[in-house]
Formats: sequence, structure tokens, C-alpha cells
Amino acid sequence: MVKKRLVVLGGGESGIGAAILAAAKGFETFVSDFGAIQDSYKADLEMHGISFEERQHTPELILNAELVVKSPGIPDKAPIIQSLVNNGVAVISEIEFAGRYTNATTICVTGSNGKTTTTLLTYDLLKRAGLKVGLAGNIGKSFARQVAEEDFDYYVLEISSFQLDGMFNFRANIAILTNITPDHLDRYNYEMQNYTDSKFRIVQNQTSEDFFIYNDDDPVIAEELAKRSLSAMKLPFSLSHRLTTGGWVEGDKIKLNVYNNIFDMTILELALQGKHNVNNSMAAGISGMVLKLRKDDIRECLSDFQGVEHRLERFMRVHEIEFINDSKATNVNSVWYALESMSTDVVWIVGGTDKGNDYSQLMDLVKEKVKAIVCLGVDNSKIKAAFQATGIEMVETKSMEEAVRSAYFLAAKGDSVLLSPACASFDLFKNYEDRGRQFKEAVRNL
Repeated sequence: MVKKRLVVLGGGESGIGAAILAAAKGFETFVSDFGAIQDSYKADLEMHGISFEERQHTPELILNAELVVKSPGIPDKAPIIQSLVNNGVAVISEIEFAGRYTNATTICVTGSNGKTTTTLLTYDLLKRAGLKVGLAGNIGKSFARQVAEEDFDYYVLEISSFQLDGMFNFRANIAILTNITPDHLDRYNYEMQNYTDSKFRIVQNQTSEDFFIYNDDDPVIAEELAKRSLSAMKLPFSLSHRLTTGGWVEGDKIKLNVYNNIFDMTILELALQGKHNVNNSMAAGISGMVLKLRKDDIRECLSDFQGVEHRLERFMRVHEIEFINDSKATNVNSVWYALESMSTDVVWIVGGTDKGNDYSQLMDLVKEKVKAIVCLGVDNSKIKAAFQATGIEMVETKSMEEAVRSAYFLAAKGDSVLLSPACASFDLFKNYEDRGRQFKEAVRNL
């Protein structure tokens, strides 16, 4: 019997996981990466007898594939992808591929902001309830690797728009959509509708047995729902108005209602504070209610969850100044949530590789909460132009050590120093994790 040829494009965690699963399922498997493949991943491939190439895409080794699994980082416009599509070869994401080989219940989280926190909260909740649950997607070990090597009954998946674009038959049993705000528009021809359509792929293939949990306060989601007919049971959540099912805020309490079963707890009990985190907590709590988890498990998880590294991570106090690592805030909307949650005067560290930011959305919050701005980037001209008219003190820095030291001298007892960059990290750092770790190291060295 001739084996079907499957080619994986991209030799990161997602690609290596897809290759391991493909080999386990009897495909003739080949991995191609235009960059270098990490030594640990090469060892994985060699251990499973999977051939690969790096620093190149050899057309004759790729275009003869019957199926291609591509890394979410490779745009559809890439020449090799265009060649495959023109040759009629199906190109799918690792999530789509892995989904074909598991019958586990899937809880899938997407959104422009809040998806990592919501995913980790939901995973923590299922784990506390004693369920056999895997965590995958944009976090940790790839979904495909876990399907190949583990035996989970549930998966909580954080799914980006890039991953959704390569998903066709995959079905989310519980889909969570946190919000939709402009992001990555360069991948969507600068058309907001294209990006919105991508996010709404989270509900494709859902049936009346499935659930769609979404932010009822989000105008983009509301506008889109008015155009669509969904089969899944809709469970909205809102900070602004009461709902009959889903989740809402009443006085100082969150209330959840699923299957006419009511859960409530005070907002002050929530481990994660700030309005955006009330939304994240409600979304996770509703998924727990859908799965009929014990209310005590839901309450315990929402009240003592430890949070996400690099996302509003209250890291350390130095001489009564709190240092907060929000390096994961790579767009304006994330920074808006961060500033909105602050209850002290803020020295704000901002900057990096600009993604077409419109800083005017932050103006009111900056005037209300920010006492000084520390620019950290190779080119800070856009940030300076946006905020210099406010009269807020601004300094320019070119290293994290310099930025943290400057912020420390600008802050007073009782203030917060907030690293919330609004930008990508690639001008001075490897990635947002590297930026966040350097921030914490600089704070330790004060």
C-alpha cells in the first residue's frame, strides 16, 4: 500500500507536533522550514524517523504532497502556499489536522484580547474538577503532539485567527469569543470584515448540541450576530446589562445562568481584577457551568487563579512602588484594558515595533491615570507625537534596564510602573516573553 504524502511547513512546536501525529497515522511525512529548526525539534524528528529540511523550501519535495499542514505564521500570500493552492493541494492548520484524530470534547477560545487568560482559567477549572484535560493551541505543547501521545477527554485550545484560517471541518463543542478589535490587519488586506470573518470561523460546523459563549457588549460581535444564523446554544456575557442566560453583573456580583442553574460570587472575590478580567472570569465560569462542574470548583478557581505571566502580572514592589509586567499587551486595545484596571498613578513604559497603532483611543485614560511616559524603542516618534500635547513628562530609552531605572525615578511611593508596550517587541527583543523577562530582571536589579 502506497503511503499518502504529507508535508509540514514550519518546524516549530505546531509543525513538529503535526509531523509526529502524521507519522503515527501512517503518512509519508516531510517537514520543511524556511528558517532554522531548533536542535530539540530535530531530535524529535530523528527519533520518529521523519525527514526534514531547513533554511529552504524545495518545491519538488513539497508540491508532490497530497496534504500540507502549515504553520500559522506563514501567510497565505507566501509563494510556496500560492503554488500549492494552484496545484490543488489542500493546505490546513495543525488544529484542523489534529482534530481529525480525536473524539475529545473541545473548548476553543479566540478573540483579539483576553484569550490567553480565558483559556488558562478554563483549563485550570477543568483540571481542578478532576477531568482529563489537555491545554494546547497557542499555548504549551501542540494539540497534534498531545493527540499523538496523550489520551485526554477534553482539550482547552487557545486559537488565533491565523490558525482559524486553516480550519475547515473542525468543530468546537464549546466556542468562546472574548471580543473583536482591530489586530493583525496586515494579514487581512487591512479589511476589518476579513478579520471578523476569520474570528467567526470558531463557530463553523457547530450544531444544536454545541455552545457559543461570547461578549454581548462587543459592538463588532453584535453586528456580526445580526447577520448570521447560528445552530449552537448562545450564552452571552455582559458587564452592562442583565441577561436571562449566560453571565452578567448585578450590583457587586457576577451571576451565571446555564440550564436554569444559577451561580454567583462577588467581583471582589475574583482573583483577577479589572473589568476585562470580569469578562474572562465569566466566560470561563460559563464553560464550567455548561460542563456541569461543581459550583465549589468554579468558585475556587475564579477566586485563587494565579494569572498569566506577562499579562498584567503584578511582579514586585520596590520601596512601595508596584512593578507590573504586561509585556503581552502588543496592541492599543490591550493597553486600554491595562490602564482601565489601574487604581494608582501610573508611570507607563510603552513602545516597540508599531503595528499601525491609533493612540487616540488611549488619550482619556492616559490623561486620567498616567503621570509619566517612558518610551522604550528604536523609534519613539509616533508615541511622542501622540502624547506630547498632554504635557505629561516623557523620557526616551533604548534598553529595558534604562527604561526601568527611569520609571523608578519618575514614580513615587504608592504609584505603579506599568510595562504595557502597545507594540510588538522585535526592535529590541526576541519576543514579548523576552521583553517581559528582561523587565523583571531589571526590576530585581534596582
